[in-house]
Amino acid sequence: MIVYSLSGPSGTGKSTSALQFAHEHHIEAIIDDGLLIVNGQKKAGTSAKFEKNTITAVRRAIFQDEQHRNDVMEAIEKSGIESLLIIGTSDKMTKTIANRLQLAPIDHFHYIEEIRSSKEIQMAQFVRLTQGKHVMPIPYKQVEQNFFKRFIQRGFEIFSKNRVKLGETTIVQPDFHQQVITISKNVYTQLLQYILKQTEFIAKVDSVHFALKQMNTVVELTIFIKGPVHYDVIEKMRGLQAEICTQFLQHFEFEPATINISIKGVH
Repeated sequence: MIVYSLSGPSGTGKSTSALQFAHEHHIEAIIDDGLLIVNGQKKAGTSAKFEKNTITAVRRAIFQDEQHRNDVMEAIEKSGIESLLIIGTSDKMTKTIANRLQLAPIDHFHYIEEIRSSKEIQMAQFVRLTQGKHVMPIPYKQVEQNFFKRFIQRGFEIFSKNRVKLGETTIVQPDFHQQVITISKNVYTQLLQYILKQTEFIAKVDSVHFALKQMNTVVELTIFIKGPVHYDVIEKMRGLQAEICTQFLQHFEFEPATINISIKGVH
């Protein structure tokens, strides 16, 4: 069996990227948080996200429980898979999992920074911090809903580049994730308004809009600029986009994915 490792800190989007990564590398199965997933479907195991605290979640993820370990080992053997991706927070963790499941040594080590941009990682960590959301790369119908008292919802479908469906995700809020920071939507728009107020070439702000949808953030601004226009307008707009990115990174530790600026007129 060819064994792959994908590692990165918690909350950086490993589970979100797992199905696409496996498809691109022709990997048949995934080990993620205690689950064996084959072709986008859960085949065996119990997710660490069902645990009540962080310590038992880690133990579940690295297969310390003998019955859990044996069930997954048996399912791997029966499935006849020839390639497997192990997801963990470090090389040490993925090696531990491979050893516990009596798999061959890991052949290929990959890291989340290789497959996700810094902006995507920042956004994933921000969502984890402020909303406590965790992604499971299995369909909603395969998640034992009675384990989650607070939050569970359908995620999104994962497609290949030629629009072949690879699988689905489910979004959960585990019981062990209890520390969540709440930020009002008004805070984002107030920061944008403050930045615009400090920008000398802007005469008037017509509208400010901020949207956070799944793992994507969009800023939309409509402004009037000062006349006479004896400056490079495009250069100024790009400078404003850069300033918005800098301020969001400083205050929220992520940059908006999209910043659309519309100039409505000249004053």
